[in-house]
Formats: sequence, C-alpha cells, structure tokens
Amino acid sequence: MKCIAVDDEPLSLKQIASYISQVPYLELVATCSNPFEAIEVLGKESVDLMFIDINMPDLNGLDFVKTLIVKPLIIFTTAYSEYAVDGFKVDAVDYLLKPFSVQDLIKASEKARLRYEFLKQRNSEVDIETPKIKSDGSLFLKCDYRIVRINVDDIKYIESMGEYVRFFVEGNQHPITSLVSMKKIEEILPASHFLRIHRSYIVNMQKITEISRLRVIFDKDTYIPVGDNYKEKFTAYINGRSLNK
Repeated sequence: MKCIAVDDEPLSLKQIASYISQVPYLELVATCSNPFEAIEVLGKESVDLMFIDINMPDLNGLDFVKTLIVKPLIIFTTAYSEYAVDGFKVDAVDYLLKPFSVQDLIKASEKARLRYEFLKQRNSEVDIETPKIKSDGSLFLKCDYRIVRINVDDIKYIESMGEYVRFFVEGNQHPITSLVSMKKIEEILPASHFLRIHRSYIVNMQKITEISRLRVIFDKDTYIPVGDNYKEKFTAYINGRSLNK
C-alpha cells in the first residue's frame, strides 16, 4: 500500500516515517509538512493510505480530509484526544494519540490493510461497464450510487485520480467523479476534440482559451501542463490547425 505522512512537526514526521519503514506492506511515497504539500502529492501519486496530524496551522488535518473528493484511507495522528469522535465522522480507519509506539502504528496499519483488501475485492466484483457516447452526444457515468448524464461537448477537461476519473463540466460547480479508467475514456472520446496532453489529463481542445509555454489555459485559474511524453502529439495537433504554419 502506498502511503504519505502529513505533520507540521519535523520530529513527529521523522518518527512516523521511521515506523512506516518497519511495516513490510507499506510504501512511503512522500512526507509532507502541511496539507498543501499533500495536495500536490495526491495529484501526482496514487495514494492508498494517509497518516495525517489534525492540529496544524492554516488548515487542520480534519478540515483538509473533508475537502477531498477522492480520499485515501485515513489514519489521524494527534496529541489531542478530543478530536477522536470528529475523526471517525469522516470514516477514518483509526486514530493514533501522540505519543504512540511503532506497535500502535502497526495495529492501525493492519486495520487499514484489511479495509484496503475488502474494498479492492468489492471493486473487482463490480461490473464496471465502459461508458458509451449516445447518439445525442451524451454520456452516462456511474457516480457512487447514481448515474449522471453529461453532454460530451460540455466537458472542459478530465483528470485521473488513481482508479477514479474526475470530469470538469461547464455549468457544474464541482467535478463529477466516476470509477472508470483514463484509457477507456480516451478511447471513446472523439479525437477531433479531445486530446490527452498529460498522464493525468485529457482536455477538450475546443474549450481552451490560450496555450502558453506548453501549458493549456482554460481561464485565469486553470492551467494544465503538457507532459513530456505528449509534447510531440500535442504540437502536431496545434500545428495542424494553425494559420501560421
């Protein structure tokens, strides 16, 4: 299981990293001193488990976890026992009260491993059909226990989040998250409009407003980089539609 540790105290972070190294089925992919660093890691890595302190400046761990649309398994670490109930309200696997021992962490990690195996088994048993574009240009996506209809032309861009994919759609305040592979989505979308420009992103080229320094710009707040492995294909697409050839 890939995991990260988040704690604003350097000594605590170092200790947690040391404990994690003693658990054979855990792989520590990053240590973060604040939730903002964790956001960057979660955007790049497929993370199964997060050890996170609650009482941190700017943004505490509990509030941070509440903002996540796709959550890894969570084990809270804190020196304040009054947070325990709130921690379990966000479906945390366990709660470690500082100072805790390596045995405590191993016990909590075992709970996370059992839940991870259960979820993995459940997902493998679910019949996840490949979405298909209908004749009217719509796409039906399984989203939790709902089926959501979106118009393909309204998709701005698509972001991979491990086993999940997030669809950013015009007119929707929040992205639509569905359990489907990026590869399947890439195969069904019309290549005339949609292009994969990064390992984690497919964009609707009809929606972009600008391209600057190999970054696709949708608006002043949304910049998507072009990955090294996709530069040649991206450049060919743009040159094929440019008046300045």
